[in-house]
Amino acid sequence: MTRTLSLTLAAVLAASTAHAETPRFYFGADLSYVNEMEDCGAVYRSDGEAQDPYRLFASLGTNLVRVRIWNDAKWTPYSDLDDVKETIRRSKEAGMQVLLDFHYSDDWADGDKQIVPEAWRPIRDDVPALSAALYDYTRSVLDALAAEGLDPDMVQVGNETNPDLMGELDWKTARPGIDWQRNAALFNAGIKAVRDAGAASGHPARVMLHIAQPENVEPWFAAAKAHGVTDYDLIGVSYYRKWSTKTPAELYDTIRRLRGAYTADVVVVETAYPFTAEGEDASPNLLGTDSLLDGYPATEAGQLKYMTDLTQGVIDAGGTGVVYWEPAWVSTRCSTRWGVGSNWENATFFDWTRGNEPTLAARWAQQSYRFPPQ
Repeated sequence: MTRTLSLTLAAVLAASTAHAETPRFYFGADLSYVNEMEDCGAVYRSDGEAQDPYRLFASLGTNLVRVRIWNDAKWTPYSDLDDVKETIRRSKEAGMQVLLDFHYSDDWADGDKQIVPEAWRPIRDDVPALSAALYDYTRSVLDALAAEGLDPDMVQVGNETNPDLMGELDWKTARPGIDWQRNAALFNAGIKAVRDAGAASGHPARVMLHIAQPENVEPWFAAAKAHGVTDYDLIGVSYYRKWSTKTPAELYDTIRRLRGAYTADVVVVETAYPFTAEGEDASPNLLGTDSLLDGYPATEAGQLKYMTDLTQGVIDAGGTGVVYWEPAWVSTRCSTRWGVGSNWENATFFDWTRGNEPTLAARWAQQSYRFPPQ
């Protein structure tokens, strides 16, 4: 009976994925921490009532959930394949599409570092062997998801891959520059795995490549094109004013140029803004007053204005979506990598002073936006 029910659910989810239409605009949320936060006792509320966070986000207009996966993160039981399956299942049951974000690391991969998984360290400089390992791993994850009707709608081949993909051995050893012959072989192996998995399952996923901060995007994609990395559907951009030299207006100009130069859609796949400068716990906030923009105070109204203005700017520039990074990483009794509580509770969509009720910006997807004629 259990197996029959599982197969029925898989068939329903597979059918849902098969008929998922690309939305006019992606209103996204990275919910990679949600399962862990729930296990740590987090409760998300609306009008005083506890809510399933996935269904709550869907009710607030979210149509895309982003979720990360690490190769073999022995320091945490989360963001592995089982955790990702839970996230995708709950997201799809709530009616949202999914973007699966391969970090290709056992730890955080970002614009400053891309640490090769421990199991692949001996072959870091053997490009054919590393490409084969990357292909096989990517394909195995996607095949495992497809077997349960959990195919993602989009797949990121790498996360904020500004440096060499899997270029570092540890946190202290950086590879100088980018070896584009190596880099191109790895990216093309990952892209091929996504395409092959989609062809096998009958549910092809859109491929995204992702760079941190708009000032880095155009040079990277020009180099990628010159070295034969061209088979992707979306350009993902992280935008945090704290870590970027570009203003929002310059971000929009970058998106316009990208739309003119490439056939790929452009998504601001990470952004965030604080609704307060205070904190619920002793763990320091990553987005403090140093992250504020003129005209956007650290208030609920300021957070909402940032999100609505940014979204309209992305739409006007020809962009296809905005994804908020970790809007549910609230403070709990548990420790994450940097201490007890959260480093992000002041930039979530939940106000701890009101029992984790949604902030005004939690409804940013439901605001009125001007779209060009279709």
